[in-house]
Amino acid sequence: MAKVSVYNMEGNQVGDIELNDAVFGVEVNDHLVHMAVVNQLANNRQGTQSAKTRSEVSGGGRKPWKQKGTGHARQGSTRAPQWTGGGIVFAPKPRDYSFKMNKKEKQLALKSALTSRVQENKFIVVDAIKLEEAKTKKFAEALNNLKVTKALVILNENDANVVRSAKNIPTVKTALTNTINVFDILKYDTVVIDKAAVATIEEVYA
Repeated sequence: MAKVSVYNMEGNQVGDIELNDAVFGVEVNDHLVHMAVVNQLANNRQGTQSAKTRSEVSGGGRKPWKQKGTGHARQGSTRAPQWTGGGIVFAPKPRDYSFKMNKKEKQLALKSALTSRVQENKFIVVDAIKLEEAKTKKFAEALNNLKVTKALVILNENDANVVRSAKNIPTVKTALTNTINVFDILKYDTVVIDKAAVATIEEVYA
């Protein structure tokens, strides 16, 4: 089992914790990690882009000039794609980009992402992430004590003071143990996690 240090909000080491290899020590599967990221981005796409084809634009019902004798190329409508104001060739239409991943694939991708952060020493465990009041300055100081700038902060329980304090820091995102995802784990340089949240994750995914 991997052993990592546990810190307090002042940045002082207060102990150690052993991480369960079934969650934080798996063989990293890059393919599933990539698939999970693509899956999340694809599922977030609205797919509402739309343009009109030549059959949908208004006008163009009359043949602009007779077929022969004018010296022009033959034309059947002023709403053909080559005309200004005409329809779009292969116009994009609303569609669903989402696709599904198996439950086991999702779990292995998440474990792989967490394992990669542990292996890269970008996984910081804090004994308790709590604030007495919602103050961005106080939370920024805590991150500075931990020598962290761009971080995903994982909480075991929803703490309104912490969430509100972190909201004003553009390089920080908070998440609960049941809302973490591969994309966020990889997007932010460091994972800062509550000690209780580690136990919850191990209980759910081990």
